[in-house]
Parts: sequence; structure tokens; C-alpha cells
Amino acid sequence: MAESCRQAQGLGLPGLAFTDHADYSTLSGGSRLQLDGYQEALASCRRAFPGLAIMSGVELGEPHRFPDEAAALLARGEFDLVLGSVHSVVSDRAEIEFSELDPSEPGPPPGLVREYFLELLRLIDGPVDFEVLAHLEYPKRFWGPSWPRYRSLDYQDELRQVLAAAARRGLVLELNTTRGGDPDRVLCPSPAVLRWWREAGGRRVSLGSDAHDPSTVAGGFHLAAEAASAAGFDPSPGRVGIWAASVPAGEGLPIPAGAELAVSPAAVVESRAHNRITKATTRTSTKTRFPQESGW
Repeated sequence: MAESCRQAQGLGLPGLAFTDHADYSTLSGGSRLQLDGYQEALASCRRAFPGLAIMSGVELGEPHRFPDEAAALLARGEFDLVLGSVHSVVSDRAEIEFSELDPSEPGPPPGLVREYFLELLRLIDGPVDFEVLAHLEYPKRFWGPSWPRYRSLDYQDELRQVLAAAARRGLVLELNTTRGGDPDRVLCPSPAVLRWWREAGGRRVSLGSDAHDPSTVAGGFHLAAEAASAAGFDPSPGRVGIWAASVPAGEGLPIPAGAELAVSPAAVVESRAHNRITKATTRTSTKTRFPQESGW
């Protein structure tokens, strides 16, 4: 965690929100956040890096399947940032993790991707409170090179259902860069889906690089910022790490309670380091414009 802070400081980032996975599924092996040790490390970083705004956070994996465990953790943790995510689905009573798909197979198991979108609806409509819907279109990260090409347009109906449900709940949509790379492939979700989010009434996005060690903090961040800007989102003056839809006064959905904190405009960068996920905030400028439709 200290190395992530050092890297963030070197990049000129104004703040970090350290999160960790809290997963209770069979495949994850019960990756439960060790809260006491986490809070001690967080306090140590705050003492060592007084110039950084260091916040706490957690990513809840499939919390709708484990509501009691998730609720107990949230009650104890008092986190500044809570993400909800789906990494696996249950099919024919077997749990399937997308990162474990075999790319040598001719394609993903039939119906698996659509089951992922149904699982997202269960997450959104579930009993556990969270703020940010993490890495939408997660399965495409693990798409086999010989498989029929993944296209957001092929799942437009399912994606729009998820986006509408997330907008109704007032969630923030994460734009995750998967540490940078081909923008069509690694942006989760794609630029086309960001536009659909805007059309669904989505008001806020959070930018994340999902780096797995301190050296890749902010990887692909400017690309994500450009995609957000092209979809009509700007760094918000009302919340660190959040980009808000630029709409005339009185239009769109109201900003949910608690989103009006008076802090500097920023966007969120995610990195994984030493079994921690680091959310780092930084200012950026945006210029690139994306095509109207993306294949991914």
C-alpha cells in the first residue's frame, strides 16, 4: 500500500482510495477482507503521506449471493467507496469464473454472457448497498482470440436493461481501462455503452485503470477520460473521483444524496497492489473523440 502511495505521489495524484476484494464465492476461496490489518495499514499510509487524500474502500464480489456477510463487513468498515461487481455466474448448479474460461475452446459456453447480464440485474436489484457498478462487460477481458468477435451491439438489449436498472438506483458506472491497451477491447464498458448509459439517465461515471501493481497506476487513464468526455461527462466539482453528466439545469436524474461534497474535480484510477486495489484520483484534460459505434 505504501508503494502505491509513493507511485501516486510521483504521478501528482491528489488522492487514493484503497479497496480490497471481499468475495465469498466458492471459486474465490473466500477472499475475505482482513479488516483490522487493512485499517492499520491504511492509518500507516495516512501518517506517511499526509499530502495525499487516502480513503478506504472495498469491492464486493456478487454480494447479492452473500448479503449477510457483505452487510456485516459494511457495518464494520465504514468505507468511503463501495463497489459491486460480478466475476462469475452459476450455470447448471456450477459456478463459472470468466477469468478461467479456456481460450482454446471454439467459444464461450452457450448463453454464458447473457447469464452474466442477468446476474448483474440481480446484483443491482439485490439487498446490499453499494455505490459503483464495477467493470461492466467484464467477460470480454477473457475473450478467446479465435472466438467470434465480442461486440457490445450484439448485447445491446441486455446492456440497456442493466444500465436502466443502475440509473434507477442512482449508481455510478465505472469505466475501467484494464491497465490500458487496445481501447476497443479493454475499456469496460465500451464507448458505445457509455453513450447508452447517458441515454438511460446515468448521471455519473468513475474512471479506473485496474492496475495490478503500483507501476501501472493510471494505465490507460487518459483514454478513459477521453471516452467519458466524448459521452458527455465532465470532472465533477461535487465529488472527488466522480465525473458527472453535463446537462442543463433541471434535466436528467437528480444527484443522489451524499454526492454533493465540496471537493476538487477528479477522476478515479484503479490499481491492484499487494492484494489491494487502489483507487487514485487525478485531474485530466480531454480531446479525443470516439466513433459513433464501437465493435467491442
